[in-house]
Amino acid sequence: EFNTIHVVDAVVMALEGMRSVLPSREIVADSVEVMVHAHHFDGMAMIPAGDKVVPGMVMAAARLDVPAIVMYGGVTGSGRYKGEAIKLEEMWEAIGAFNSGQISEDDLKGLEENAFPGFGGGAGCYTGNTMGMLTEAMGMSLPGSSTLTAATPIQLRAAKEAGMQIVRLIEAGITPSQILTWDALRNAIRASVAIGGSTNSVLHMLAIANEAEVDIGLQDFEELSRETPCLAHLAPSGPHGLVEFHDAGGIPALLKELGNLVKGDCLTVTANTVEQNLEDTEVQDTAVIRPVTDPVAATGALAVLRGSLAPDGAVVKCSAVPSSVLTFEGKARVFETMEAGLRSIYDGEIDDGSVVVIRREGPRGGPGMREMLAPTSAIEGMGLAGKVALVTDGRFSGATRGLAIGHVAPEAAVGGPIALVEDGDSIAIDVPAGTVDLLVEPDVLEERRRNWTPPEPRTTKGYLYRYSKLVQSASKGAIVG
Repeated sequence: EFNTIHVVDAVVMALEGMRSVLPSREIVADSVEVMVHAHHFDGMAMIPAGDKVVPGMVMAAARLDVPAIVMYGGVTGSGRYKGEAIKLEEMWEAIGAFNSGQISEDDLKGLEENAFPGFGGGAGCYTGNTMGMLTEAMGMSLPGSSTLTAATPIQLRAAKEAGMQIVRLIEAGITPSQILTWDALRNAIRASVAIGGSTNSVLHMLAIANEAEVDIGLQDFEELSRETPCLAHLAPSGPHGLVEFHDAGGIPALLKELGNLVKGDCLTVTANTVEQNLEDTEVQDTAVIRPVTDPVAATGALAVLRGSLAPDGAVVKCSAVPSSVLTFEGKARVFETMEAGLRSIYDGEIDDGSVVVIRREGPRGGPGMREMLAPTSAIEGMGLAGKVALVTDGRFSGATRGLAIGHVAPEAAVGGPIALVEDGDSIAIDVPAGTVDLLVEPDVLEERRRNWTPPEPRTTKGYLYRYSKLVQSASKGAIVG
């Protein structure tokens, strides 16, 4: 038995330490690889929780290709304050609401003290929980195990079953390369767009596919999101938490309802196929997992945008965007750091109709591709929701909602078009059409490019410096190598 690191996103959110969070995924994968390879273990029973640990361990499993099973750390129920359930994103938004005088300090403190009733990941479809569910959808976890409430007797029983099953997998010689196939990873992507999964799942699924030597790219997210209905309106986009989703049947019921869209002949850690696993599965609550004939939306919850601002792609969780701003055109307000953008939002300097551009926060330029939950939450808390957009080469927390477009590639640090945006430029966003464009004449952009010089690196030593030299584009999953 051995541990690996786990950087806690909520502790470092909106701070310099957030630069280390995405890069920690590679350390998790590398450390698992080193221990398993060095000690010649016969198999792995992995117990991950959290945004980067789940994909990091699955990446290591794909790389090592020894029998492996994942037992997700579990979820927590929703906290309650004054009789109302508390969603994780509401905690961040409450800071903006307090700053703008909408709630009292006592209410802010009351929300904080009651937000988390127990162990586990926050009760919504945030990144850690998303990746736990996608690990199950790709066949690396026992059916129904990824949405169990943490530290409960039923979760302990599932953990014991996982422990027994890894022995059977070793005896049968079933390894991740037999499970993590092209069809299996696309099943997981379908599940992600059907539940409104975190946009971070794009980065992590691309990284897992790279380790599994499977040809998956942004085009798969584009294709599958167009074809797959959104069946579950989970927090932060919708009203339902993961406890309700589990009670409705969880990932098995979701896959069953997706029907022929899911490839049923994929092998799983049960040593059976997806189709065999789902034989006796039924949706238990059609208000939570909707029928394909009456979906939350006809298409999936994630969208890939391309255009003159993001030639290599950008990502938005369209299920979290108000319908009134699915198409949006506004004037750019440009910031070189998240902190500068956040201060401007809290100081009331962002006008309605603005597009807040936060750049130099990409994988290389950050370095580390920080999450922009603080700015998006500030936008909500300051009453700007539905009135402004945010565009960044950074990324977003699974708790983000609103017109928030991330992963803009190429990033600013390498001279992508986002590096050339100036205050007052018009930016047009059309989520249904899948476009994000900088409305500046080509000759003007060419002049700006001639005058552009690469920014000085923010760090010149240590792990983050090495990471910045090796990391690839967000459009490739921010993989290293």
